[in-house]
Amino acid sequence: MTIHFVGAGPGAPDLITVRGQGIVKLCPVCLYAGSLVPEEIVALCPPDARVINTAPMSLDEIEAEFISAHKAGQDVARLHSGDLSIWSALGEQLRRLDTNNIPYTVTPGVPSFAAAAASLGRELTLPGVAQTVILTRTSGRASAMPPKEKLSAFAATGATLAIHLSIHVLDGVVTELLPHYGADCPVAVVYRASWPDEQRIVGTLSDIAEKFAATPMERTALILVGPALAASAFRESALYSVDYQRRFRDRA
Repeated sequence: MTIHFVGAGPGAPDLITVRGQGIVKLCPVCLYAGSLVPEEIVALCPPDARVINTAPMSLDEIEAEFISAHKAGQDVARLHSGDLSIWSALGEQLRRLDTNNIPYTVTPGVPSFAAAAASLGRELTLPGVAQTVILTRTSGRASAMPPKEKLSAFAATGATLAIHLSIHVLDGVVTELLPHYGADCPVAVVYRASWPDEQRIVGTLSDIAEKFAATPMERTALILVGPALAASAFRESALYSVDYQRRFRDRA
């Protein structure tokens, strides 16, 4: 048997990968992350599957389910929202599986920041404007930020910031970013990107807090900050330039 960790995507049920969908359809056991994984994806499980919402469970209880399935020889689909590489608690679960010699696979998913950018119709990296996207968050009860990982340090680079799990401290985020980006820097707050109840608020560092106060959202909102969100006068990249030669493009 194998524990199959699957990134279920940002919310829209058709944004799970084909591989992930196939795993869910075949596994006799499914553990999923509560309201973050849409019911339409959970409904793909076999009719007689053991389906468990892990939202109220501790890591010990989740581990016990893995061990039970392992002893029974049953494959498990372990569904997390977005992609598993960030803020998924994947690492601690894999460590438990390694300790118990239980095999596993990891299937990536569409991350929320990508869904948010798609919703806004924006590219987060533009020539001469920004070539780096920083995925970060602020400190929370579940996980404190390491001392050197400060928003001000990231903002000093001028990169596009995708700030997760921080909408409840939006005022503090704005205060920390203002000295580096300036009041006119574009900001977008995207709530539940790709879900039917998705909402978007677009503004600048000078007015985003006020706009947000008029349309409050929950913690699943993502904050995007950076000049690339509204730039229009950027230069075109060399990639499709008429005189740009590369390995697979012989224009001689």
